[in-house]
Amino acid sequence: MFTKNSQAGERAGGQPSRPRRGRPPGRTPQGDAARERLFRVAIRQIARRGYDTATLREIAVKAGVSVGLLYRYFPSKQAVVLALYDELSAEHVERARAMPAGPWRERFLFALRASLTTLAPQRDTLAALVPVLVGDREQGLFAPRTAFSRQRVQQVFESAVTGASDPPAQAESLGRLLYLAHLLLLLGWLLDRSPRQRASAALVALLERALPLASAALRLPAAARLIRTADALAREGLFGERVEDEAR
Repeated sequence: MFTKNSQAGERAGGQPSRPRRGRPPGRTPQGDAARERLFRVAIRQIARRGYDTATLREIAVKAGVSVGLLYRYFPSKQAVVLALYDELSAEHVERARAMPAGPWRERFLFALRASLTTLAPQRDTLAALVPVLVGDREQGLFAPRTAFSRQRVQQVFESAVTGASDPPAQAESLGRLLYLAHLLLLLGWLLDRSPRQRASAALVALLERALPLASAALRLPAAARLIRTADALAREGLFGERVEDEAR
């Protein structure tokens, strides 16, 4: 299902975004259904064949439509990937609405598990996209054109900390760092070869046991400075944001 915000061409927060690639002018229920079906076929084909190997022609054949019709909705594989980011990030935000009140560490774990639950049905597709997610400057996790998806999910992690019953100093910075930590865990989960990703589940359980120690450490006077500096360096290194006064 494609989101209302994406259909209206808006980012989270109501700011205008780049119009959805491949969306034909004018919408009808039949057109939406056709786009949904083609999208599902496309992500299944990418999961089976890999991103580099799968072609739009193959996807059209599997869907039983002409290549021209597929191009109306998805003029490139990149458009399929952006639609997938859109759907998954919007679903994660919706799940996060049920985040309970409480300490930041419990809310962070809720956001993390909500992310894993959201992504689980698409794990095969996302695993096939790992080279794109990590290394592609246009469609990767840290690319400017995928910022609409990243900002949605990052906001969930920021809110998990800022809206907690015990927000630490530099709560927004900590939320952004926890978002990045969650991305690293997701990458390990996608690459996990243990039965039913048992190793990743154990890692989440280990993280849960370690978080009370992290919470205690945040009370140290130097903790806020370290968090602020780490956040500034991550923003500069990953997104090109220069925040000199925070990093020094």
